[in-house]
Amino acid sequence: MRNFFTSESVTCGHPDKVCDQVSDAILDSFLSGDPNSRVACEVSVTKNFMLIMGEVTSNAKVDVKKVAREVIEKIGYTDKSTGFSNKKVKIVVKLNKQSPDIALGVDASIEAKGCKKDCDRLNQIGAGDQGIMFGYACKETEELMPLPIMLSHKMCAKLEEVRVSGEVSHLRPDGKGQITVEYEMGKPKRIEAVVLSSQHDEKISTEELRKELREKVIDKILPKEYLDEQTKYYINPTGRFEVGGPEGDSGLTGRKIIVDTYGGKCPHGGGAFSGKDPTKVDRSATYMARYVCKNIVASGLASECQVQFAYAIGVAKPVSVMVNTFGTGVKRDAELADIIVKEFDLRPLAIIEKLELRKPIYQKTASYGHFGRSEFAWEKTDKVEDLKKYL
Repeated sequence: MRNFFTSESVTCGHPDKVCDQVSDAILDSFLSGDPNSRVACEVSVTKNFMLIMGEVTSNAKVDVKKVAREVIEKIGYTDKSTGFSNKKVKIVVKLNKQSPDIALGVDASIEAKGCKKDCDRLNQIGAGDQGIMFGYACKETEELMPLPIMLSHKMCAKLEEVRVSGEVSHLRPDGKGQITVEYEMGKPKRIEAVVLSSQHDEKISTEELRKELREKVIDKILPKEYLDEQTKYYINPTGRFEVGGPEGDSGLTGRKIIVDTYGGKCPHGGGAFSGKDPTKVDRSATYMARYVCKNIVASGLASECQVQFAYAIGVAKPVSVMVNTFGTGVKRDAELADIIVKEFDLRPLAIIEKLELRKPIYQKTASYGHFGRSEFAWEKTDKVEDLKKYL
């Protein structure tokens, strides 16, 4: 049986990703000053305007506007002649304290409130909201990620690299890529289509740009064994892409949740990540779900694994754990769910401590995916030996 699957990625200069990076840079700044900061920071941008809004409860003092301008400058929006630059953009900040009703559930879980003596310290905090979170891992790549999203991320990261280095001249920060992979009997066989679009200035011709992006980005990244004469290439398919970034399109934190996760290969619970401290389980529990799935696959208990966790606000333990191994598990999915509950502590404080989530690590997650990158603790496979006893 043959079918096709497509995933996309975007560069750090995409307007939605500008917002994600500013949100997470602000989060990092608060965590640097106060690791127990409660932050829910969202950003919206349009032509030379940025709104920073949300809720923050922290002992740290942060110059939020300065942080935002530094991020914009680092991304590469420094040209005052365009419609968005670090010095020209107007920034409005509307940050309030966290709702006391939400704080009630986070400060003390239902389990902790009902404890009379010998209380478990890890029951201390409850989930910061209700919600469902998904995790996924498979053997398509060495990162145990789906092939289409990993290739899309790597292609877009290379696009940024040649822009920043000047190897391809006249590029601007906005860009996006897309890879379509043909599968045969559930395994990746070849690349059917490649889409790559990059913002540029008026000095480079479309023909020159297409040639350079093909030679210095696409051909450098995509594995030759997946390419053939039938592979289709669409490079800046509209012809010109001079107006881009927040000048060309508005941006919003959390609008690239599929790019951030598995490229659509796995369901998504709907909760975004960026700008949220780790008491928000739509971020921390999704990281834990990835950690669980990656260890399940790396241990040999399944070659493909998807989990779903569900939480209730103010409750430490998840209200449900579901596993789907798509017929690849060495045990029934229900048995694997029981193993996960036994071997992994899924309470918010346990997740925070296991994955070291109070550290200011978040800005670097905000571009090119939160998963499949070895620098993050949720990508470790340190539970493999514990899980192998169930083989």
